Amino acid sequence: MNGILWKLSTGAAWRDLPERYGPWKTVYERFRRWSADGTWDRILAHVQQHSDAVGQVDWSLVCVDSTTVRAHQHAAGARKGGPGRVRRSAGPAAD
Repeated sequence: MNGILWKLSTGAAWRDLPERYGPWKTVYERFRRWSADGTWDRILAHVQQHSDAVGQVDWSLVCVDSTTVRAHQHAAGARKGGPGRVRRSAGPAAD
């Protein structure tokens, strides 16, 4: 679990996982498997319930961040060649 948390907190590539966490493929497969079977959702729900029960959550400080991040054009599905690309006709223009 520490290897997964390290990767998520740093944003590094899986292949850059420090050796102390074991083989990166093993850690990645565990992360993928736990994501698919709902393990992460159960862990989060348990931590939230426990923290709320012992009074560690101050609900008056909970806020929602509505920051908008614009994706790069290649990530947003823009056409290749960009908007300035000119199509050429197959033959001479008819008058």
